[in-house]
Amino acid sequence: MSKHQNKVLKQYPKAYAEHGMNGVRIISNDVFLAKEFYMPNTNDEDIAWEHAAMSCRLTQNFNRAHPSRMNLSDVESKLSRMHNRKRRGRRVK
Repeated sequence: MSKHQNKVLKQYPKAYAEHGMNGVRIISNDVFLAKEFYMPNTNDEDIAWEHAAMSCRLTQNFNRAHPSRMNLSDVESKLSRMHNRKRRGRRVK
């Protein structure tokens, strides 16, 4: 098992390689994993797993920085913690 296949199977445990007319595709729950990133078709299964691993990584990166995930309460709480630390540091001196 390659490192790319391990990465994909950690996130999608039921993923499998499907051989068809368009080449090899990695499928999980009837969804082609690399479809939304327009990865090219390939006839090599290792390259298909590599494309699927890349799409998993890109999806994770997009979700990390998605605007709907970022609300102001997280930013406000982080800033208040920073200001409290600064205030405590000034009082110690």
